[in-house]
Amino acid sequence: MTRVRELLLRATNPTATVFVLLVFVFAAVFVKNPGFFEGPSLMAFLKQAAPLVILAAGQYFVIVSGNFDLSVGALVGAQVVIAARLIDGEESRTFPVMAVMVLFGIAVGLVNGLITTALKVQSFITTLGMLLVLYGAIRLWTGGAPTGSLSESFRVLGRMGIENVPVLGQIPWALVVMVAVGAGSVLLMRTRFGRVLMAAGDNDRAAALSGARVDTARTLAFVLSGVSATIAGVLIGGFAGVSAQVGDGLEFTVITAVVLGGVVLGGGRGSVLAAMAGALVIEALFTLFNQFALPATLRPAVQGAIIIAAVAYAARRRTRPVPTATATPPTATASPTPS
Repeated sequence: MTRVRELLLRATNPTATVFVLLVFVFAAVFVKNPGFFEGPSLMAFLKQAAPLVILAAGQYFVIVSGNFDLSVGALVGAQVVIAARLIDGEESRTFPVMAVMVLFGIAVGLVNGLITTALKVQSFITTLGMLLVLYGAIRLWTGGAPTGSLSESFRVLGRMGIENVPVLGQIPWALVVMVAVGAGSVLLMRTRFGRVLMAAGDNDRAAALSGARVDTARTLAFVLSGVSATIAGVLIGGFAGVSAQVGDGLEFTVITAVVLGGVVLGGGRGSVLAAMAGALVIEALFTLFNQFALPATLRPAVQGAIIIAAVAYAARRRTRPVPTATATPPTATASPTPS
């Protein structure tokens, strides 16, 4: 009985639940489309999912430290538009422009982090403001319509891969990048930086009193989120091409993925692998919607329901009373009656 109870507790753990959910969604997709797990189809799915998974890794660092980053969608769109405008089809400009994109992503993350930590502005307000700044600036710069074009070498990461692989056909470079980002994120969370992020999200005051550089760690978390948005922008640009709307709504999709992965809004709890798995669940769920020909307008409603459910579940766990051992009162001994 105790063994069964332990298994149930593990299965209902928020981090473990997302992997169980991923299996169920994949099973539903397989029932509807048995060819989904054939090599080429599965690789195409992972290629499409890679940008969201990478964004989830970046958003995880911010959320687990107790903040939000709502600017990632606008940053992805801005990076694609900037790349197209600066490269304009010239192969020789590809790598210098990529370097500029990385620096721009770092700069956006740094500004978000410094405003949040140094000026003590709530991250929700900071990054919402950055979203509007990027949205307006890019449309002002381009006149409302993206100009220029991406070079073929820029598109390689998003479109191409390792060819002629047995069974799989092609291993997309996007999948390789996704695995590398995931491995790097796991290793980073095992360092002192990762422990400080967790402590900051759980109790920032206690972490600061223990000597941890909470503000520095939180600022670096925003920088990592900006870099992840840059990488996602490169992959999306290569895969889907240039569009001013390419990043619209991504910020809410990625937050949905992270909380679905069991990361607690407010910080201090969660696994980066589970957050990335949450992104795979979202992509698989949207694939299932497409197979059932459900309207795309249903997606925001599902995302909203997931966020509400995740927040309610986290609040319930935090307010659940912890059982405490009660001392057994000593048994009174009757005094001998006089004879």
